[in-house]
Amino acid sequence: MVTIRLSRSGSKKRPFYHIAVTDSRSRRDSAYIERIGFFNPVAKGSEEKLRLDLDRVGYWQSNGAQCSDRVAGLVKQASKAQKAADAA
Repeated sequence: MVTIRLSRSGSKKRPFYHIAVTDSRSRRDSAYIERIGFFNPVAKGSEEKLRLDLDRVGYWQSNGAQCSDRVAGLVKQASKAQKAADAA
């Protein structure tokens, strides 16, 4: 099964996550099919906290990919931000 989940990188006490499409049997930080964004939980000031390609998320979900719980929340957050940007 294909999963959309977070893959951790960054240094100790400074996490940085790539949002990756991967086979559910592979390990967290190992091989991935496609990277579709990133999440920086410790972003400060004008740093970008979340970037996500919603078109690719929709494509993978239409092909049967399942999002992890955390990624599902991030997708919801990103789509809300995109709608607000489109309305402005």
